Amino acid sequence: MAVLSSGEFLGAFLVFVVIHYWRLNRHTPIAKWPILGMLPGVFLNMPTIFDYITSVLKREGGTFMFEGPCLSNMNIMFTSDPMNVQHITSTKFQNYGKGNDFREIFEILGDGIFRSDSQLWNYNRTILHSVFRKASFQLFVHQTIMNKIESCLLPFLDRGWKEGMEVDLQDVFQRLTFDNICSIVLGFDPNCLSMEFPEVACEKAFTEAEDALLYRHFRPKCLWKLMKWLHVGKEKKLEESQKIVDQMLYTEIRSKCKVQGESNNSSTPVDESQFSLLNVLINEVGKGKADDNFLRDTAINLLAAGRDTISSGLSWFFWLVATHPSVESKILEEIRKNLPAREGNWKNLGVESISRLTYLHAAISEALRLYPPIPIEHKCALKSDMLPSGHWINSNTMILYSLYTMGRAEEIWGEDCLKFIPERWISKQGGIIHIPSYKFIAFNAGPRSCLGKDISYTEMKMVAVSILSNYHVHLVEGQIISPRVSIVLHMKHGLKVRVTKRSFCDLGI
Repeated sequence: MAVLSSGEFLGAFLVFVVIHYWRLNRHTPIAKWPILGMLPGVFLNMPTIFDYITSVLKREGGTFMFEGPCLSNMNIMFTSDPMNVQHITSTKFQNYGKGNDFREIFEILGDGIFRSDSQLWNYNRTILHSVFRKASFQLFVHQTIMNKIESCLLPFLDRGWKEGMEVDLQDVFQRLTFDNICSIVLGFDPNCLSMEFPEVACEKAFTEAEDALLYRHFRPKCLWKLMKWLHVGKEKKLEESQKIVDQMLYTEIRSKCKVQGESNNSSTPVDESQFSLLNVLINEVGKGKADDNFLRDTAINLLAAGRDTISSGLSWFFWLVATHPSVESKILEEIRKNLPAREGNWKNLGVESISRLTYLHAAISEALRLYPPIPIEHKCALKSDMLPSGHWINSNTMILYSLYTMGRAEEIWGEDCLKFIPERWISKQGGIIHIPSYKFIAFNAGPRSCLGKDISYTEMKMVAVSILSNYHVHLVEGQIISPRVSIVLHMKHGLKVRVTKRSFCDLGI
């Protein structure tokens, strides 16, 4: 009679355990395993994590508690319930901050506005709000964006048309927005979007850092900290990326402070070409008070926001428009009626002019609803609290609300929530319908609402008008469009297109 070896017995026992727990959990939204908790389900579904979270939240009525491995202190409350989101972001705003976990995960952001709480956050926001309101700064931002579109974006696409090149629009938009935000914040143009399409170390470092930061959310803290200590895996890449970014930032900051100091000691005004948000901050905060660390932390927060969110929004917008020809036709018709032509086929990109493009605004909003640049937001309960959904939150509990899921919620957007329909944003009178920010949350909600919302819409409209009024955008067949696993909702494989020149007849000129 055969006798089972210890290895065979252990294997049989493990198979029994797996089958037993599968049977216990097969009707639950996310399986809970001994010791490991619900973590295996997350790792098995990591390639489609945002859709996985959406499916679980829908089955659980919009809110559920993720239970991590034993002793990992990794229990996370997930929600997509708009009443919970309003409660967290507005009604009980003082009780929900970023928390220690967020600060540890996003340590690369320093003490900037996205990572800070309480008085430090209020100080950062007050300073930036003051700067953003300045008419001179708004004019500077608009001029910077327009110059980059006309000097780099359109010439690059024109070359792509003439040479029949296949272009990755997502890469183009990342380079464009990185050049823009560096010029605006640092007064330095890295020229990522040039005919040579160079690999710029700092621009690449931002993408690699984002990928590593998402994984920190779904790994036990002790594990990613061990990887950081050992300098291995994504933690090694994150460390290398931060060094590259910091080197660029401190170089530019010290250069600006030196020029500012020389200007203060002489009667010669600062050259307008050297103007930047850093210059404004140094003057706004006061000489000697805006130290290098404050300026570095502020700059990296603004660079991350201005590069990644806008490039992500533009990529999904152009993909959606390219797959919905009727939407493209309506946008072109609106451009023809509302924007006066400049030399050639170019259109007036003034702020007042593009503000008249209601349908374009609606189409961009619809793209941001379905594909919010930041798919998940992170909060922490400072004190125990009861959510409107009836779920109890213990103090120091991490809460993740899924913007991606909320854009796909039937209870908010109706049965056609998965369809791209810009008309849902337009009233019978022809204006934009106001959707409360706790429902349309692409720009966050409550006191932490995005300060750069208007600038973001303006830049996206300027780019959209410039490209659509000059070129047909044709998607390369056979490509797979899916979200990348990152803290920013980029496309996993980019957006491959070919462009052809649009004739005057297309716009009725």
